[in-house]
Amino acid sequence: MNNTHMNDTHTVKLVVLDMAGTTVADGGLVEQAFSAAAQRLGVEPGSDDHAAKLAYVRATMGESKISVFRHLFGDEGMAQRANAAFEEAYGSLVDAGHIAPVPGARETIEKLRADGRRVVLTTGFARVTQDAILDALGWQGLVELTLCPADAGGRGRPYPDMVLAALLRTGAADGVREIAVAGDTSYDMLSGVRSGAGVVAGVLTGAHGREQLLAHGATHVLGSVGELPGLLAGLPAREG
Repeated sequence: MNNTHMNDTHTVKLVVLDMAGTTVADGGLVEQAFSAAAQRLGVEPGSDDHAAKLAYVRATMGESKISVFRHLFGDEGMAQRANAAFEEAYGSLVDAGHIAPVPGARETIEKLRADGRRVVLTTGFARVTQDAILDALGWQGLVELTLCPADAGGRGRPYPDMVLAALLRTGAADGVREIAVAGDTSYDMLSGVRSGAGVVAGVLTGAHGREQLLAHGATHVLGSVGELPGLLAGLPAREG
């Protein structure tokens, strides 16, 4: 699925990849960890309140988790407690081995780098959880930079801050049009669009489907991140 603005893109020099659902297959661990956190704060499993909160979590996949909890619980203290409980529960699931790469993800990152593109991994999780995932997968050092919301001012997605921080921290591109963003959620797409990235690719291995991704600005929809190197290799380059 191409947008007309792709006809004037420069060669993509910086690729900003989401983690859970895009390069990391977490098998519903976000929902499991949310349920554990919500129960700790007195939200009864099976209740209407639980169902409503879980629906919001699904709709906002990709957003900074503390922002999600602030919306759900209102009170900052409760939000912080919920976030801490979520991170603890998610970390325990990761430590127990319930996480794996999306098939071909590591090879994709290595191919992008071999093609001369710089790669940054981003997440809506806190740094402690991001590092636990990277450690579990043996991905520490796979890319030159990994970013969580706190590394880019704290807002996270759907704001463009992490994408722009990736550009500023790496100096990998001459401008935002030379960035490709890939993710599995509507918020990934929004952050890419708002950053001005030349490519905003949705992948179908995670939270949201084709229509949601396109509705929130995807320039392309891919079956998986494994298709990204081929897509970028085939893009037209702007003259001059």
